[in-house]
Amino acid sequence: MMSSKKEFSKTIRLILPQWQGGVNPNYFLGSKILSAIVPESNSAKTLEVPVSQDFKEDIEVDGGISGRKILLNQMELTKNILDVQKPDRVITLGGDCSISEAPIDYLSGKYGKKLGIVWLDAHPDVSTDQDSNHIHEIVLANLMHRGSNEFNQQVKNSLDSNQIMFAGLKYDDLRPMDHLVKDLNMNYVTPEQIRGGSTSINNWIKKNNFEKIAIHFDLDVLDSNDFRSILSAQPHIDKSSLGYATGTMQLNEVLDVIKSISKKSEIVGFNIAEHMPWDAINLHNMLSEIDIFK
Repeated sequence: MMSSKKEFSKTIRLILPQWQGGVNPNYFLGSKILSAIVPESNSAKTLEVPVSQDFKEDIEVDGGISGRKILLNQMELTKNILDVQKPDRVITLGGDCSISEAPIDYLSGKYGKKLGIVWLDAHPDVSTDQDSNHIHEIVLANLMHRGSNEFNQQVKNSLDSNQIMFAGLKYDDLRPMDHLVKDLNMNYVTPEQIRGGSTSINNWIKKNNFEKIAIHFDLDVLDSNDFRSILSAQPHIDKSSLGYATGTMQLNEVLDVIKSISKKSEIVGFNIAEHMPWDAINLHNMLSEIDIFK
């Protein structure tokens, strides 16, 4: 006999202030503030993943990776939480880009080849440990079992390259460390192509029959003139001195992309990374020097 009780999808909202993947303690505060900004829902259960707060300790390179043991432990803890909770949908509030590894691994295990990944980022994060020792630059390679060995092994439900679509990628600014994008002929759309509509993304969803989508939203995909709380918007910095591509998308353009995706497939994962609220960070650091706050 069928139950008349209506079943609801279970959503977990993870606060994951992981910062060791980018070796930048500022991402810890960025995650905390992001958790206050991102809308809460009565239908979503909020959990916080504990991460190391020893900000003054040097993060040493171990086995080719900065903070290797700490990151492996934190990612295992994150995955264990998800395995116990068994959500249908996961919202993750980071933290650096490495926060997407455990949630996407979990969702890949749940939905298999029905799951597509839209990686909203100016950079592809597909380096190997031969190219970088920062896991936030290797995270997507790990998810394809092409990154750093121990992290590859930790990922139990690896992705095929065709399951990934880069959106907002600064393709013309790819570095040698980003070579897997070309080696694997990975799918991508540039900011300029997105402004012409989301046809390429929608066609990719349809072609691969992706019923579920997980979105990785690195805020660095945004133009710092449109959104100020990102790394490249650091006050007084000479942007010409930056050694990496900077985003050129606007918030309303990202919103249009996400709304278009949601009409074609169910969004079951939404990970927000690299929130860098400079005003709050600088005020916090200033106040930390005053005795009454110690």
